Amino acid sequence: MPLFSIAALVAVILFSFIGPYLYSVDPLFLDSHAILVSPCMSNWFGTDRLGRDLLARLMEGGQISLIIGFMSAFISTMIGLLYGISAALLRGGFDKVFIIIVDLFLTFPTLFLLLTLVSYVNASVWVLIFIISVTGWMGTARLIRSESFAIASKPFIRILHIGHVHPLKIMLKYYAPLLAPIVLVSFTFGVGGAILAESGLSFLGLGIVAPQMSWGSILSGGKEVIDIAWWVSFFPGLMIFIVTFALMNISNALQARMNQKEIR
Repeated sequence: MPLFSIAALVAVILFSFIGPYLYSVDPLFLDSHAILVSPCMSNWFGTDRLGRDLLARLMEGGQISLIIGFMSAFISTMIGLLYGISAALLRGGFDKVFIIIVDLFLTFPTLFLLLTLVSYVNASVWVLIFIISVTGWMGTARLIRSESFAIASKPFIRILHIGHVHPLKIMLKYYAPLLAPIVLVSFTFGVGGAILAESGLSFLGLGIVAPQMSWGSILSGGKEVIDIAWWVSFFPGLMIFIVTFALMNISNALQARMNQKEIR
């Protein structure tokens, strides 16, 4: 199953970033003679209500969705990693401030926090990456903090502190390798969560703005014609499902391997 999930994820990435070079149809071209055409040989995934080719739009929209997903997950994971390790290293007042900030963020449901932030700014790719990152680092930070406290109690870490080794060197040379498996699992979970968050915002009309497109915005465009043109919503939803399902399987496989190592 992990190999199948990795293959599916790679296939979707190639579909989104290499596909446009092989399938040269303009995703913005309006064909008044091909409105809501069902999947056929000339339009493999059909067309939308403006006559635009859905396959070309899925490739173009996949680039936006995947960039937002991976960049948001990377930034939020790095924030969580640095903040979590710092809380374990510095402790005292810094750790208390850390707990207050994390609890404050977790008080609000993530979706409502996203909606609140997006409603005050004009959404774009980098704005969405920033907002999703800001609202998605808390879980990783708490996980890293608890694991960092366990690492800090190990004898060799105490010896390093006694020897007045610089905290940054301890963080990068000793903490980072031990925390790498947890960070990788958090990252894979974060990518799926970020793609779903962007899709949800775009579906509600608060995400990517035309002429840019994402899987979520394409899915949103098909909700009004779903009774007569199922393919407009089905194919972007399928792409979101494949990516998130593959990432969850990869995360579960990584977590299972980590647990086996701890048992050994």
